[in-house]
Amino acid sequence: MNGEFHRIKRLPPYILAEVNGMKAQARAAGEDIIDFGMGNPDMPTPPHIVAKLVEVAQNPRAHRYSSSRGVPGLRRALAAYYARRFDVDLDPDREVIVTLGSKEGLANLAQAISAPGDVILVPNPCYPIHTFGFIIAGASIRHLPVGEAREQSFLHYLERAVRHSIPKPLALVLNYPANPTAEVVDLDFYREIVDYCRSREIFIVSDLAYAELYFDIPPPPSILQIPGARDIAVEFTSMSKTYAMPGWRIGFACGNRRLIEALARVKSYLDYGAFTPIQAAAAAALNGPQDCVDEIRGIYKSRRDVLVSAMAAAGWDIPPPKATMFAWAPLPPAFKEAGSLEFSKLLIQEAKVAVSAGVGFGEYGEGYVRIGLVENEQRIRQAARNVRRFLSGAGVNVPPAPLKRAAGS
Repeated sequence: MNGEFHRIKRLPPYILAEVNGMKAQARAAGEDIIDFGMGNPDMPTPPHIVAKLVEVAQNPRAHRYSSSRGVPGLRRALAAYYARRFDVDLDPDREVIVTLGSKEGLANLAQAISAPGDVILVPNPCYPIHTFGFIIAGASIRHLPVGEAREQSFLHYLERAVRHSIPKPLALVLNYPANPTAEVVDLDFYREIVDYCRSREIFIVSDLAYAELYFDIPPPPSILQIPGARDIAVEFTSMSKTYAMPGWRIGFACGNRRLIEALARVKSYLDYGAFTPIQAAAAAALNGPQDCVDEIRGIYKSRRDVLVSAMAAAGWDIPPPKATMFAWAPLPPAFKEAGSLEFSKLLIQEAKVAVSAGVGFGEYGEGYVRIGLVENEQRIRQAARNVRRFLSGAGVNVPPAPLKRAAGS
């Protein structure tokens, strides 16, 4: 009775928990911690979406059990979004399912399609559920380096992994725009990967949660735009970032009918679907005016620009991300040897700034930290001032502070 449960034994200690514990302890002591650690959107949900929630919640019938697959109106709304955004026609009855956020959907799909002994190909560094959803299901993981960790083409690592995997991999996970690296890809990338995986009967699980958070580049594509992709691919999207609805827990899976049906079968045993007023509000978001999406994107872009310029002035060069709500920041050279976890702990102790250690996203994330654009511009500038003092005190060569311009100059 004292042995650890099998699936729990397969989960390593949560690396980011140590930093989260320090953050909570500092706040309990009354310290003001500027928190870039969690990708938790801080903007209010647009008013017309909230208004629809309130309206539908007034109907007593809306408080009954909902549908595990999602109400038809919401599935049709997601199909309409794919038609106008990606020129992809989806059958809302057989190729779309509503999930309790994309994270829940990914984990339940892992339970539906994988078993002990199956091999899943997962990018590294990656969002943890991409790995641990399948680990919890009992599968084995083979990592493929992405971002700066990749010295050769992604297809090179994919081919090598398939060649050396026994049994043949069941599925490949993709995530572009990527969390945490903010890497983006084009349709040529997807075409090459789809052709390769179709020829070898390998499923593709694509996470497109950040499709609408992009800056200075064309809108990121969907893998379902590639002819034949639906033969092997399913794609997850989310309302959380696009419409500032993280706590609402609404996401979608769409694409391959076999995978959608497998996910629906598992979900039918686990949930009755999201609260109906939330689903109605999500449909209003997808079907309604999209200027709120442009506004949210603009706020993230402005925060990105302030972060990059303010941290550069503080002595920390951070590449501007092309997409997502994150910056993937290399450690200042003086802290390379310390590592991302130790650097993250020092930032909390000395600069009162919380970030996510790159190693928490996989071994190839070492040498980086992830910075969420979840504080306003004033707080970002304050964080940069704190970081500047910390780096100067640590003996880092920090450039002179910019002179303030006189009023009217």
